[in-house]
Amino acid sequence: MSLKKRGNTWYIDFVTSSGERIRRSAGTADKAQAKELHDKLKAESWRVDKLGDKPDYTWDDAAHKFLLETQHKATHKDDINRLRWVQQFLRGKFLSEIDRELIGSIGEIKAKEASPSTANRTLAVIRSILRKAMLDWEWIDKVPRIRLYKEAKRRVRWITPEQVKTLLAELAPHQRDMVLFALSTGLRQGNVLQLEWSQVDLARQVCWIHPDQAKARKAIHVPLNSVAMDVLMRQVGKHPQRVFSLRGEPIAWANTKSWRNALKRAEIENFRWHDLRHTWASWLAQQGTPLNVLQELGGWESEAMVRRYAHLAPAQLMEHSEKFATMLNGTNMAHLK
Repeated sequence: MSLKKRGNTWYIDFVTSSGERIRRSAGTADKAQAKELHDKLKAESWRVDKLGDKPDYTWDDAAHKFLLETQHKATHKDDINRLRWVQQFLRGKFLSEIDRELIGSIGEIKAKEASPSTANRTLAVIRSILRKAMLDWEWIDKVPRIRLYKEAKRRVRWITPEQVKTLLAELAPHQRDMVLFALSTGLRQGNVLQLEWSQVDLARQVCWIHPDQAKARKAIHVPLNSVAMDVLMRQVGKHPQRVFSLRGEPIAWANTKSWRNALKRAEIENFRWHDLRHTWASWLAQQGTPLNVLQELGGWESEAMVRRYAHLAPAQLMEHSEKFATMLNGTNMAHLK
Protein backbone atom coordinates (compact mmCIF):
# COMPACT_ATOMS: atom_id res chain seq x y z
CA MET A 1 0.00 0.00 0.00
CA SER A 2 1.32 3.43 -0.92
CA LEU A 3 -0.12 6.11 1.29
CA LYS A 4 1.66 9.27 2.29
CA LYS A 5 0.46 12.07 4.53
CA ARG A 6 1.13 15.69 3.71
CA GLY A 7 -0.12 18.07 6.32
CA ASN A 8 -3.54 16.77 7.31
CA THR A 9 -4.31 15.04 4.01
CA TRP A 10 -3.46 11.52 2.83
CA TYR A 11 -2.17 11.00 -0.73
CA ILE A 12 -2.29 7.85 -2.87
CA ASP A 13 0.69 6.76 -4.96
CA PHE A 14 0.95 3.42 -6.77
CA VAL A 15 1.85 1.91 -10.16
CA THR A 16 -0.73 -0.12 -12.10
CA SER A 17 -0.02 -3.46 -13.73
CA SER A 18 0.32 -1.66 -17.08
CA GLY A 19 3.01 0.63 -15.66
CA GLU A 20 0.86 3.75 -15.23
CA ARG A 21 1.55 5.72 -12.07
CA ILE A 22 -1.50 6.85 -10.09
CA ARG A 23 -0.87 9.84 -7.85
CA ARG A 24 -3.75 11.73 -6.29
CA SER A 25 -5.12 13.17 -3.08
CA ALA A 26 -7.44 10.98 -1.05
CA GLY A 27 -9.18 14.16 0.09
CA THR A 28 -9.29 13.07 3.71
CA ALA A 29 -7.31 13.18 6.94
CA ASP A 30 -8.69 9.76 7.93
CA LYS A 31 -6.20 6.99 7.12
CA ALA A 32 -8.90 4.29 7.00
CA GLN A 33 -10.86 6.25 4.40
CA ALA A 34 -7.71 6.89 2.40
CA LYS A 35 -6.85 3.17 2.47
CA GLU A 36 -10.34 2.27 1.30
CA LEU A 37 -10.03 4.59 -1.69
CA HIS A 38 -6.53 3.31 -2.41
CA ASP A 39 -7.73 -0.29 -2.51
CA LYS A 40 -10.70 0.61 -4.72
CA LEU A 41 -8.52 2.43 -7.23
CA LYS A 42 -5.95 -0.36 -7.32
CA ALA A 43 -8.60 -3.04 -7.83
CA GLU A 44 -10.28 -0.98 -10.51
CA SER A 45 -7.01 -0.45 -12.40
CA TRP A 46 -6.39 -4.24 -12.33
CA ARG A 47 -9.83 -4.96 -13.82
CA VAL A 48 -9.27 -2.40 -16.56
CA ASP A 49 -5.76 -3.64 -17.42
CA LYS A 50 -6.30 -7.40 -17.11
CA LEU A 51 -9.97 -7.91 -17.94
CA GLY A 52 -10.55 -5.03 -20.30
CA ASP A 53 -13.33 -3.58 -18.18
CA LYS A 54 -14.58 -0.06 -18.75
CA PRO A 55 -12.90 2.36 -16.29
CA ASP A 56 -15.06 3.12 -13.26
CA TYR A 57 -14.68 6.77 -12.37
CA THR A 58 -15.15 8.16 -8.89
CA TRP A 59 -17.40 10.95 -7.70
CA ASP A 60 -14.29 13.06 -7.15
CA ASP A 61 -13.33 12.69 -10.82
CA ALA A 62 -16.81 13.73 -11.95
CA ALA A 63 -17.18 16.67 -9.56
CA HIS A 64 -13.75 18.03 -10.53
CA LYS A 65 -14.50 17.74 -14.27
CA PHE A 66 -17.94 19.33 -13.79
CA LEU A 67 -16.48 22.37 -12.02
CA LEU A 68 -13.86 22.83 -14.72
CA GLU A 69 -16.51 22.76 -17.46
CA THR A 70 -19.00 25.06 -15.71
CA GLN A 71 -16.78 27.93 -14.59
CA HIS A 72 -18.90 30.25 -16.76
CA LYS A 73 -22.05 29.64 -14.69
CA ALA A 74 -23.36 32.49 -12.58
CA THR A 75 -23.82 29.98 -9.74
CA HIS A 76 -20.31 28.52 -10.01
CA LYS A 77 -19.27 29.63 -6.51
CA ASP A 78 -22.52 28.29 -5.09
CA ASP A 79 -21.87 24.95 -6.80
CA ILE A 80 -18.41 24.79 -5.22
CA ASN A 81 -19.85 25.36 -1.74
CA ARG A 82 -22.57 22.76 -2.26
CA LEU A 83 -20.08 20.18 -3.50
CA ARG A 84 -17.80 20.80 -0.53
CA TRP A 85 -20.69 19.81 1.72
CA VAL A 86 -21.56 16.77 -0.44
CA GLN A 87 -17.96 15.48 -0.29
CA GLN A 88 -18.47 14.05 3.19
CA PHE A 89 -20.96 11.55 1.74
CA LEU A 90 -19.60 10.81 -1.75
CA ARG A 91 -15.81 11.19 -1.40
CA GLY A 92 -14.03 8.28 -3.07
CA LYS A 93 -17.20 6.50 -4.18
CA PHE A 94 -17.36 5.08 -7.68
CA LEU A 95 -20.18 6.52 -9.77
CA SER A 96 -21.63 3.03 -10.12
CA GLU A 97 -22.07 2.93 -6.32
CA ILE A 98 -24.15 6.09 -6.16
CA ASP A 99 -27.78 5.00 -6.21
CA ARG A 100 -31.20 6.54 -5.52
CA GLU A 101 -31.16 5.50 -1.87
CA LEU A 102 -27.81 7.16 -1.15
CA ILE A 103 -28.80 10.38 -2.93
CA GLY A 104 -32.14 10.39 -1.11
CA SER A 105 -30.43 10.14 2.25
CA ILE A 106 -28.19 13.09 1.37
CA GLY A 107 -31.27 15.12 0.46
CA GLU A 108 -32.99 14.24 3.75
CA ILE A 109 -30.00 15.37 5.78
CA LYS A 110 -29.78 18.67 3.92
CA ALA A 111 -33.52 19.29 4.19
CA LYS A 112 -33.40 18.82 7.97
CA GLU A 113 -30.22 20.87 8.30
CA ALA A 114 -31.47 23.77 6.16
CA SER A 115 -34.72 23.61 4.17
CA PRO A 116 -36.36 21.63 1.33
CA SER A 117 -35.48 24.37 -1.16
CA THR A 118 -31.81 24.30 -0.10
CA ALA A 119 -31.85 20.51 -0.35
CA ASN A 120 -33.24 20.81 -3.89
CA ARG A 121 -30.37 23.06 -4.95
CA THR A 122 -27.91 20.46 -3.65
CA LEU A 123 -29.73 17.55 -5.29
CA ALA A 124 -29.87 19.49 -8.57
CA VAL A 125 -26.07 19.80 -8.65
CA ILE A 126 -25.67 16.06 -7.99
CA ARG A 127 -28.14 15.32 -10.78
CA SER A 128 -26.35 17.66 -13.20
CA ILE A 129 -23.02 15.96 -12.57
CA LEU A 130 -24.43 12.46 -13.04
CA ARG A 131 -26.24 13.50 -16.21
CA LYS A 132 -23.02 14.89 -17.66
CA ALA A 133 -21.26 11.67 -16.68
CA MET A 134 -23.84 9.72 -18.70
CA LEU A 135 -24.65 11.99 -21.65
CA ASP A 136 -21.44 13.96 -22.24
CA TRP A 137 -18.60 11.86 -20.88
CA GLU A 138 -20.15 8.38 -21.28
CA TRP A 139 -18.76 7.29 -17.94
CA ILE A 140 -21.98 5.62 -16.75
CA ASP A 141 -24.93 4.01 -18.50
CA LYS A 142 -27.78 5.48 -16.45
CA VAL A 143 -28.58 8.09 -13.82
CA PRO A 144 -30.55 7.24 -10.66
CA ARG A 145 -33.92 8.94 -10.46
CA ILE A 146 -33.61 11.91 -8.14
CA ARG A 147 -36.84 13.12 -6.56
CA LEU A 148 -36.89 16.77 -5.50
CA TYR A 149 -38.88 18.16 -2.58
CA LYS A 150 -42.03 20.18 -3.08
CA GLU A 151 -41.41 23.84 -2.39
CA ALA A 152 -43.99 26.27 -1.16
CA LYS A 153 -44.43 29.22 -3.49
CA ARG A 154 -43.08 32.28 -1.74
CA ARG A 155 -44.92 35.54 -1.95
CA VAL A 156 -43.15 38.56 -3.36
CA ARG A 157 -41.93 40.71 -0.47
CA TRP A 158 -42.07 44.45 -1.06
CA ILE A 159 -42.63 47.56 1.04
CA THR A 160 -44.70 50.71 0.59
CA PRO A 161 -43.40 54.22 -0.17
CA GLU A 162 -44.18 55.18 3.45
CA GLN A 163 -42.06 52.29 4.73
CA VAL A 164 -39.23 53.23 2.39
CA LYS A 165 -39.30 56.79 3.74
CA THR A 166 -39.07 55.46 7.31
CA LEU A 167 -36.22 53.10 6.41
CA LEU A 168 -34.19 55.78 4.64
CA ALA A 169 -34.37 57.98 7.74
CA GLU A 170 -32.74 55.19 9.78
CA LEU A 171 -29.85 54.50 7.41
CA ALA A 172 -26.35 55.96 7.40
CA PRO A 173 -25.71 58.28 4.40
CA HIS A 174 -23.68 55.72 2.40
CA GLN A 175 -26.33 53.04 2.96
CA ARG A 176 -29.13 55.45 2.11
CA ASP A 177 -27.55 56.23 -1.25
CA MET A 178 -27.11 52.54 -2.11
CA VAL A 179 -30.73 51.80 -1.20
CA LEU A 180 -31.99 54.75 -3.25
CA PHE A 181 -29.93 53.61 -6.22
CA ALA A 182 -31.17 50.01 -5.89
CA LEU A 183 -34.77 51.17 -5.67
CA SER A 184 -34.32 53.47 -8.67
CA THR A 185 -32.68 50.87 -10.93
CA GLY A 186 -33.85 47.46 -9.68
CA LEU A 187 -30.26 46.19 -9.74
CA ARG A 188 -29.19 43.25 -7.61
CA GLN A 189 -26.95 43.79 -4.58
CA GLY A 190 -23.79 42.56 -6.31
CA ASN A 191 -24.36 44.78 -9.33
CA VAL A 192 -24.82 47.85 -7.12
CA LEU A 193 -21.78 47.18 -4.94
CA GLN A 194 -19.48 46.27 -7.85
CA LEU A 195 -20.63 49.03 -10.19
CA GLU A 196 -17.65 50.90 -11.66
CA TRP A 197 -17.45 54.36 -13.17
CA SER A 198 -16.45 52.74 -16.47
CA GLN A 199 -20.00 51.35 -16.61
CA VAL A 200 -21.65 54.75 -16.16
CA ASP A 201 -22.37 57.46 -18.72
CA LEU A 202 -23.58 60.50 -16.79
CA ALA A 203 -24.12 62.55 -19.94
CA ARG A 204 -26.50 59.99 -21.46
CA GLN A 205 -27.95 59.10 -18.03
CA VAL A 206 -27.37 55.34 -18.42
CA CYS A 207 -25.28 52.61 -16.90
CA TRP A 208 -24.87 49.00 -17.96
CA ILE A 209 -24.18 45.58 -16.48
CA HIS A 210 -21.84 43.37 -18.49
CA PRO A 211 -23.04 39.84 -19.41
CA ASP A 212 -20.55 38.17 -17.06
CA GLN A 213 -21.92 40.28 -14.18
CA ALA A 214 -25.59 39.49 -14.84
CA LYS A 215 -27.38 36.47 -13.41
CA ALA A 216 -28.96 35.67 -16.79
CA ARG A 217 -25.58 36.22 -18.51
CA LYS A 218 -27.09 38.92 -20.72
CA ALA A 219 -26.08 42.58 -20.72
CA ILE A 220 -28.49 44.91 -18.91
CA HIS A 221 -29.03 48.48 -20.12
CA VAL A 222 -30.08 50.61 -17.13
CA PRO A 223 -31.73 54.01 -17.65
CA LEU A 224 -30.92 56.38 -14.79
CA ASN A 225 -33.85 58.39 -13.45
CA SER A 226 -33.47 61.68 -11.59
CA VAL A 227 -33.10 60.00 -8.18
CA ALA A 228 -30.39 57.64 -9.45
CA MET A 229 -28.56 60.56 -11.06
CA ASP A 230 -28.62 62.55 -7.82
CA VAL A 231 -27.13 59.56 -6.00
CA LEU A 232 -24.36 59.20 -8.57
CA MET A 233 -23.47 62.88 -8.47
CA ARG A 234 -22.94 62.54 -4.69
CA GLN A 235 -20.45 59.73 -5.33
CA VAL A 236 -18.29 61.58 -7.86
CA GLY A 237 -14.71 61.93 -6.65
CA LYS A 238 -14.99 59.50 -3.71
CA HIS A 239 -13.27 56.56 -5.42
CA PRO A 240 -11.41 56.33 -8.76
CA GLN A 241 -12.94 52.99 -9.78
CA ARG A 242 -15.96 51.95 -7.72
CA VAL A 243 -19.13 54.04 -7.61
CA PHE A 244 -20.02 53.18 -4.00
CA SER A 245 -17.34 53.43 -1.34
CA LEU A 246 -16.86 54.24 2.33
CA ARG A 247 -13.84 56.09 3.69
CA GLY A 248 -12.01 55.60 0.41
CA GLU A 249 -12.59 51.84 0.20
CA PRO A 250 -15.10 49.93 -1.96
CA ILE A 251 -18.11 48.63 -0.03
CA ALA A 252 -17.97 44.84 -0.03
CA TRP A 253 -21.29 43.92 1.60
CA ALA A 254 -24.68 45.55 2.13
CA ASN A 255 -26.41 43.05 4.43
CA THR A 256 -24.57 44.31 7.49
CA LYS A 257 -25.52 44.59 11.17
CA SER A 258 -26.14 48.29 10.61
CA TRP A 259 -28.61 47.48 7.81
CA ARG A 260 -30.45 44.93 9.96
CA ASN A 261 -30.62 47.33 12.91
CA ALA A 262 -32.08 50.04 10.65
CA LEU A 263 -34.80 47.60 9.57
CA LYS A 264 -35.64 46.91 13.22
CA ARG A 265 -35.87 50.59 14.05
CA ALA A 266 -38.10 51.13 11.02
CA GLU A 267 -40.23 48.17 12.21
CA ILE A 268 -39.88 46.37 8.88
CA GLU A 269 -39.82 42.60 9.32
CA ASN A 270 -38.91 39.71 7.02
CA PHE A 271 -37.15 41.98 4.54
CA ARG A 272 -33.88 41.28 2.73
CA TRP A 273 -31.70 43.56 0.61
CA HIS A 274 -32.84 41.60 -2.47
CA ASP A 275 -36.42 42.62 -1.63
CA LEU A 276 -35.48 46.14 -2.75
CA ARG A 277 -35.51 44.68 -6.27
CA HIS A 278 -38.94 43.17 -5.61
CA THR A 279 -40.12 46.57 -4.35
CA TRP A 280 -38.86 48.28 -7.52
CA ALA A 281 -40.64 45.75 -9.75
CA SER A 282 -43.82 45.82 -7.67
CA TRP A 283 -44.11 49.59 -7.81
CA LEU A 284 -43.59 49.60 -11.59
CA ALA A 285 -46.21 46.89 -12.04
CA GLN A 286 -48.68 48.89 -9.96
CA GLN A 287 -48.07 51.89 -12.22
CA GLY A 288 -49.07 49.83 -15.26
CA THR A 289 -45.63 49.04 -16.69
CA PRO A 290 -46.10 46.25 -19.29
CA LEU A 291 -44.53 42.97 -18.19
CA ASN A 292 -42.34 42.76 -21.29
CA VAL A 293 -40.91 46.20 -20.49
CA LEU A 294 -40.38 45.18 -16.86
CA GLN A 295 -38.57 42.05 -18.03
CA GLU A 296 -36.24 44.12 -20.19
CA LEU A 297 -35.53 46.66 -17.45
CA GLY A 298 -34.85 43.97 -14.85
CA GLY A 299 -32.74 41.75 -17.08
CA TRP A 300 -34.84 38.64 -16.36
CA GLU A 301 -34.18 35.72 -18.68
CA SER A 302 -37.71 34.31 -18.69
CA GLU A 303 -41.19 35.81 -18.73
CA ALA A 304 -42.18 33.46 -15.91
CA MET A 305 -39.91 35.36 -13.52
CA VAL A 306 -41.79 38.60 -14.24
CA ARG A 307 -45.28 37.12 -13.93
CA ARG A 308 -44.81 37.15 -10.16
CA TYR A 309 -45.73 40.83 -10.32
CA ALA A 310 -48.72 40.55 -12.69
CA HIS A 311 -51.27 40.47 -9.85
CA LEU A 312 -50.08 43.89 -8.67
CA ALA A 313 -51.47 45.64 -11.76
CA PRO A 314 -55.26 45.38 -11.16
CA ALA A 315 -56.03 48.74 -12.76
CA GLN A 316 -54.32 47.70 -15.98
CA LEU A 317 -56.18 44.37 -16.00
CA MET A 318 -59.49 46.09 -15.25
CA GLU A 319 -58.99 48.32 -18.29
CA HIS A 320 -58.88 45.27 -20.56
CA SER A 321 -61.74 43.58 -18.75
CA GLU A 322 -63.94 46.63 -19.21
CA LYS A 323 -63.37 46.51 -22.97
CA PHE A 324 -65.21 43.19 -23.02
CA ALA A 325 -68.04 44.66 -20.94
CA THR A 326 -68.42 47.44 -23.50
CA MET A 327 -68.78 44.89 -26.28
CA LEU A 328 -71.24 42.85 -24.26
CA ASN A 329 -73.38 45.89 -23.54
CA GLY A 330 -73.57 46.51 -27.25
CA THR A 331 -75.41 43.21 -27.74
CA ASN A 332 -78.22 44.26 -25.32
CA MET A 333 -77.77 40.88 -23.61
CA ALA A 334 -76.46 42.53 -20.46
CA HIS A 335 -79.83 44.26 -19.97
CA LEU A 336 -81.97 41.12 -20.22
CA LYS A 337 -84.07 40.40 -17.12
